[in-house]
Amino acid sequence: MVDEHMHAARILVASNRGPVSYKVSEDGSLTAGRGGGGLVSGLSSIGREAGAVWVCAALGEGDREAARRAGTRLPAADTGGHAVRMLDIPAQTFTAAYNGIANSVLWFVHHLLYQTPLEPDFGADFRREWVAYEAYNAAFADALAEEAAQGATVLVQDYHLTLVPGLLRERRPDLRIGHFSHTPWAPPDYFRMLPDDVAGQVLRGILGGDRAAFLTRRWAEAFAACCESELGADVLREDGVAAAVRFEGRMTRLGVHGLGADGDFLRERAHREDVEERMVALREQIGAGRRAVVRVDRTELSKNIVRGLRAYRRLLEDRPQWRGKVVHVAFAYPSRQDLAVYRDYTAEVERVAREINSAFGTEDWEPVVLHVKDDFARSLAAYRLADVALVNPIRDGMNLVAKEIPVVSDHGCALVLSREAGAAAELGEDALVVNPYDVEATARALHEALLMDPAERAERTKRLAAAATALPPERWFLDQLTALEGGEGT
Repeated sequence: MVDEHMHAARILVASNRGPVSYKVSEDGSLTAGRGGGGLVSGLSSIGREAGAVWVCAALGEGDREAARRAGTRLPAADTGGHAVRMLDIPAQTFTAAYNGIANSVLWFVHHLLYQTPLEPDFGADFRREWVAYEAYNAAFADALAEEAAQGATVLVQDYHLTLVPGLLRERRPDLRIGHFSHTPWAPPDYFRMLPDDVAGQVLRGILGGDRAAFLTRRWAEAFAACCESELGADVLREDGVAAAVRFEGRMTRLGVHGLGADGDFLRERAHREDVEERMVALREQIGAGRRAVVRVDRTELSKNIVRGLRAYRRLLEDRPQWRGKVVHVAFAYPSRQDLAVYRDYTAEVERVAREINSAFGTEDWEPVVLHVKDDFARSLAAYRLADVALVNPIRDGMNLVAKEIPVVSDHGCALVLSREAGAAAELGEDALVVNPYDVEATARALHEALLMDPAERAERTKRLAAAATALPPERWFLDQLTALEGGEGT
């Protein structure tokens, strides 16, 4: 008997993480927690009558149990009314694909994170994990092929699912398929560290789609360059920019959509009571009359938190006038702690912060206020009172923190921004742009930011906020959908 849901969806979204996650209670019942982010608000914007389905993976035991109980679709009461199919991929396969390949190989390649004298080392373990990554992508392709109506539109998200467009094309050549990369894309010389066959599979996978889209022009150009150098594909240019890749008789259009901050949501959320309470507590920690240099990040290797702390230390060493007058409020929320290299990095962040406080702190002044427990309301409180925002990633697809802080800042905030963040393409004119490896230059930029005239700071913040909200999540999503359905490129 054919499930009545099958072949019904006109619009499909595929991503590793879905809009809901489940926890198993002691009595065996399941509790659903709603997800947030651009995809959730994006999917909400197309309306339920559009017949959209979200395909995602079960991330933990609660999710797997929910997926098993649900069969095909999760209960609409749990998903905010979205039609969601959660895939119960075997835990071992999921872990090998997600941690082994997506987060420990593809993420590292695109963010240029390897310490190349020692890594990567693509041996037998890698090959086993790559087989799992293929199986994980095939599970998504199978589910999408089952769910999609004739001629439906499919938006595949991110580096977890690079093989899906090609696999889905084989199963359902009638579909309009797009892939969106939320990360940077590695330049050819770095990308080719991947084994040749794997590099080819990743590129061919994405080229199985009608459209490949990126957060900035720079990442789109890097992808096109990889296709050219690794596959011998033809790159078609319009007005000097890569517009499409032609390979083996197929054409894949390239697109750029710079995801922006959700200004309306942020401004409303930032003025709720829990944020006001946290502002009082933070002001007390900072101390009356002191400036605040704020950073909010996950302890992700690419976020460059340790060099940021060292730059702040250099500021205190070189500019003693700031001692006792400024506090570095650093929120470093633990990320991917199931990987040893991330645990070590988190420990190093804490060690360097302690070192600075030990070297410079006084009875009534703690130079670094470090918080490692995730708290969104507290992050928003810090956004509002920041005098300077430090956003210095080694490399970042976009970086929404750089966009969110100017949107909710109470009195204007100077932005010190890495030139390697995708956001620099849109915000660079009104930020103080730095080389993320240059600790001394970052310290000088912090000094300049702290000295900035309040009127200039307020003016810059206004322009930064306008640029940051130019393509809010709903429009970002709809623009991709429109371009894919209309066969457009950039």
